[in-house]
Amino acid sequence: MRWAALLILFALAGCGGAVQVEPPVPQGPAVAACTRLSGMLPATLDGTPRGESTPESPYVAVWGEGEIALRCGVPRPARMAPTAQLQEIDGVGWFADPDVPTLFTAVTDTAYVEVTIARTHEPGEVLVDLAKPILTATS
Repeated sequence: MRWAALLILFALAGCGGAVQVEPPVPQGPAVAACTRLSGMLPATLDGTPRGESTPESPYVAVWGEGEIALRCGVPRPARMAPTAQLQEIDGVGWFADPDVPTLFTAVTDTAYVEVTIARTHEPGEVLVDLAKPILTATS
């Protein structure tokens, strides 16, 4: 299912209009954390303005025409082993999917936040800009 969402996302990037992204269905405390996060996200990321997604969801945000997409409240990444090393950026641990080099997941006690970043953007800068709102919303 995740691969299908990514394919749709990148197929539509550059086509104009709302980008189709499958919204996650957060559970428990993740619902409140993801709702808080939606109001804290930056208007631009790596110089790219916020765009629109369809269907509309408080748990999804896109920048540009889908070059950067965020989904809050996703399930734990299937490829993330209990012993997986996370890259910490400004207090947030990030899991980089070994099979999808454009997919990063913020691992917090409250919610998993998935970020897909097209190769035309610098992942480090995007993750730094998202760390503070994610940390604040999920604390």
